[in-house]
Amino acid sequence: MPLPAPVDDRPLGRALRRGFFGACPNCGRGRLLQGYLRLRPTCPVCGEDLSHARADDGPAYLTILVVGHIVAPTLLAVFVHWRPSPLLLMTFFAVAAVSLSLALLPRFKGMMVGIQWSRRMHGFGKAESHHV
Repeated sequence: MPLPAPVDDRPLGRALRRGFFGACPNCGRGRLLQGYLRLRPTCPVCGEDLSHARADDGPAYLTILVVGHIVAPTLLAVFVHWRPSPLLLMTFFAVAAVSLSLALLPRFKGMMVGIQWSRRMHGFGKAESHHV
């Protein structure tokens, strides 16, 4: 007789979504970040200990990867189709790349924390008292 599949009480998709929007991966109501990139030590709503999170350089690598894959082909397409002046091209795409990077970096950091919380990495599995 096969064993029943274990119940996933920390679904990855929900944790990623909550992290992307800067919410606590546990309750979805508390703010994950204080400031631009600094993680709160605990969730102000449910008390989940967030001090275990270790995002390191992952969000920066993801940001560079995504921004590069969006900006580079778009720059090439704009250059081939419209041939704008180099100064206009450089100015527009520099501003676009910086803006997109600044918008995505905290979201990717939240997603990294969500992954770690969902998969019980780096000590997130020790305290089992704050489930929602």
